[in-house]
Amino acid sequence: MELTTVWFALIAVLWIGYFCLEGFDFGVGMLLPALAKDDTERRVMINTIGPVWDGNEVWVLVAGGATFAAFPEWYATLFSGFYLPLLLILVALIIRGVAFEYRAKRDDPVWHSRWDVAIFVGSVIPATLWGVAFANILRGVPIDADKEYVGGFFNLLNPYALLGGVTTLLLFLTHGAIFVALKTDGDIRHRARDLGVKVGLGAAVAAVLFLVWTQVLTGTVGSAVLFVLAAAALVGGIGAARLEREGWAFTGTFVAIALAVAGLFAALFPDVMPSSLAATYSLTTTNASATQYTLTVMTWVAVIFTPIVLVYQAWTYWVFRKRITVQHIPTTTLAGTAAVDAAQ
Repeated sequence: MELTTVWFALIAVLWIGYFCLEGFDFGVGMLLPALAKDDTERRVMINTIGPVWDGNEVWVLVAGGATFAAFPEWYATLFSGFYLPLLLILVALIIRGVAFEYRAKRDDPVWHSRWDVAIFVGSVIPATLWGVAFANILRGVPIDADKEYVGGFFNLLNPYALLGGVTTLLLFLTHGAIFVALKTDGDIRHRARDLGVKVGLGAAVAAVLFLVWTQVLTGTVGSAVLFVLAAAALVGGIGAARLEREGWAFTGTFVAIALAVAGLFAALFPDVMPSSLAATYSLTTTNASATQYTLTVMTWVAVIFTPIVLVYQAWTYWVFRKRITVQHIPTTTLAGTAAVDAAQ
């Protein structure tokens, strides 16, 4: 197997990890104003992702770095052509991260509510725009003979891409609701599980429409198989949630997102960024790649360090595996601040 194919697959794995892990972070952030009844429950929800959200974001940083090193032409065209949506995502992620860190610094309801809005907005924007961006990559964008994006921002707001944004938004909402049900106990657990089932039905409809449309546009036999399995996993996850089996429900949504993203990359290969102007202008794993020497060095680095990172992150989830309830949230201001800071 050529190293260009290996690195295309590795980048796909990084995006799968990001969407599966950061997806429920986005979901929890989006559900913060709707699911929690009071500040204590909002603190419970934040603490479910407090120990892991920043580690989950590392996946997208590594994916971006790997793209830059392995496929510099892809990176250059993508980040120049999608500059505005990617900038909005970056700003949203910064605001969201700052909100997690500063929300508990003052015992002031107004202070808390403003940071809650920041968490909500900082979750909605990337949850939607990542779907829009990936849909446009699959559909193809105006790339000329010089491998440069020649379209505008509104070229990216087409019906297919908007459906992709709605799909990721609803999938992450479902994923986040089931994660809250998995990580909490008491009344909030039951409300989160019920909401996950309701939103999950909408997510299933949107996902099926989007994946069928993708298969018609650029699908392969491999992507079709992955899409069918993804749909089955999502339905199974929703069914498990209805049966009050949160562990299996979360496994279902996790696997559904993983298989769906894998299917999108399978549908894209061997292109990395198709041109809507002419097939000969498309960026592929061959004409967008770095030198063989660069890919070889990167491969050895990945072989050595990837297992270490995976083991460390798995250990983090194991340490913080227990459920959180409102009883775990101290009533005093300083203790509450310390609890949130410790979780982060």
